[in-house]
Amino acid sequence: MTTTQAISTIAAVVLGTMATRFIPFIIFPEGKNPPEFIKYLGTVLPYAAIGLLVIYCLKDVPASSTHGLPEAIAIVFIVLLHKWKKSTLLSIGGGTVLYMVLIQTVFR
Repeated sequence: MTTTQAISTIAAVVLGTMATRFIPFIIFPEGKNPPEFIKYLGTVLPYAAIGLLVIYCLKDVPASSTHGLPEAIAIVFIVLLHKWKKSTLLSIGGGTVLYMVLIQTVFR
């Protein structure tokens, strides 16, 4: 990649990122109420995105034997930790650490 191509690529990425960040504020200014459909999407899409991420992460995990056991233990731990502490960051961090410990030490 030449220098001109690299600069063009970086500029395109910067413009695309800035556009996706600024356009919603231009379309829906602070004093104007967004349409009901946009409000609906704002309540539904976070859960849909998390569901898609969970499915994507578990799509290649075999359901037989003990090969899916570390993932199952980590998921149960994340759910219990989140219900107990009500902290998403703690739940994700704790589940990740537990999963890595299970993979590295118990299920080698």
